[in-house]
Amino acid sequence: MSGCDICGKKVVSGGHIIHRGLSKKSGGIGLQLVKTNKRKFKPNVQKLRIIQAGRTKRASVCTACIRSGKITKA
Repeated sequence: MSGCDICGKKVVSGGHIIHRGLSKKSGGIGLQLVKTNKRKFKPNVQKLRIIQAGRTKRASVCTACIRSGKITKA
């Protein structure tokens, strides 16, 4: 799915870091970085019929815009 048609929110890339080991506080040698995985953070986008400029149209809208009242449902 694409991003939000209202606020422009879209897919953002990031990473997931994996640590392994026992912390120094617990008597170990500290947490070791083992692996980093690339991942994507996807916005919660819904397909809705909205009223925009007096006309009804279908749009992809994120839930943050729906909750904040930036759109009016048709």
